[in-house]
Amino acid sequence: MIRLSAITPSGHVQLGNYLGAVRRWAREGTPDDVYFISDLHAMTSSHNPAKLRTLTREQFAVLIATGVDPHSVCVQSDLVRELGALTWVLECTCTYGEAARMTQFKEKSAKTNSASRSSVRLSLLTYPVLMAADILLQGAGEVPVGEDQLQHVELARALARRFNGTYGEVFTVPKAVVPKAGARIKDLADPARKMAKSARDSTGTVFVLDPPDLVRRKIRRAVSSPEGIANLADVLTACTGKEAEDFTDRYAELKDVVADAVIEELRPVRERTVELLEDQPELDRIRASGASRARSRAQHTLDAALRLSGLT
Repeated sequence: MIRLSAITPSGHVQLGNYLGAVRRWAREGTPDDVYFISDLHAMTSSHNPAKLRTLTREQFAVLIATGVDPHSVCVQSDLVRELGALTWVLECTCTYGEAARMTQFKEKSAKTNSASRSSVRLSLLTYPVLMAADILLQGAGEVPVGEDQLQHVELARALARRFNGTYGEVFTVPKAVVPKAGARIKDLADPARKMAKSARDSTGTVFVLDPPDLVRRKIRRAVSSPEGIANLADVLTACTGKEAEDFTDRYAELKDVVADAVIEELRPVRERTVELLEDQPELDRIRASGASRARSRAQHTLDAALRLSGLT
């Protein structure tokens, strides 16, 4: 059973990404799984090309440094030709109504008034079809996602069934899997919101590559509200695997304990990531190997889809 997951280079990998997803991929992944950096998805809004390239390289290194099987990791754009071809076939299978019903498109496009709606990028409407191509090209049977992405996997299921029923059996019909509740890390400065790699204010976000002194400083500045303390306790539990003791009225001590735990948890990942980023030939070799494996696995599916839809 192939499982497929991705991370988008919209910012630096942060503690919530690491504890909630990347570390789990390293611990629970199988040789058949696919983990990729979805750099094409990062282009649905205005972006800086140099920054996108840098973040993609950094995220790739973090996955390898965390222990995700290098053979299972690739960068989405390394398969841009295969994905481009399959996305077009799937767009010719999808209806406008299906794409326009996607919640994220409706919410983001609704933020603009009718006069400026013409400036909303077409990719915001069509990227769920690209996501379907990501899934179907690799033959994924399971796609672990959060609740906000269930709708996109349902679209992939609908397109797979429609193509198979119209042209012939090509695609594995994927199933969305919501992972059991893991680390849901909140922003240290505002525990009412999730820690996010693209947050404008990074004072409450611990990034995987933050140096230890900066990690400690951010944690010491965490809000001491009940919600903030509960969040710190969750971080401690996620890092140590043990329930946090009661630190009532000992908030400063809790913050120091959490800082120590986070620094030690991230230390080997940070050190290995830095090594990889300083060894460009090695990082390029690993990336090329992962791309070759993903491309090889995808080729049969793509060839069959093109042939049955009348293109070859």
